[in-house]
Amino acid sequence: MITLKDSLKAWGTTDFDQRFKAEVEHLPAEQLPLQQALQHTSYVSSDPFSVMVLSTSDESNLIRVKAGAFYSGIIAGCSCVDDPTPMSSIAEHCELQFDIDKRSGATTVTLLSS
Repeated sequence: MITLKDSLKAWGTTDFDQRFKAEVEHLPAEQLPLQQALQHTSYVSSDPFSVMVLSTSDESNLIRVKAGAFYSGIIAGCSCVDDPTPMSSIAEHCELQFDIDKRSGATTVTLLSS
């Protein structure tokens, strides 16, 4: 379960977008549905990812954030000596929805597009 307590504390301030971005970018990539969103590659790279807040809304019990995620993927070969597949990163992008509980900061993440 993801908990975004810093983002919750910053809700309603001018620092929200910046603190949300910093907090999400410190999460392990495995906690986000990046693998499911791959379009051009087969595995999410270990390179750092970034997020950009696209919109926010104040729902009754939660804060809803729509964000773009920018990350890299790789096409993994067999790692054989004669494998011609280069191990280079390819840019990937998806949109995610973060629903942050206003009481606890517990957050669910949903893949919106891929």
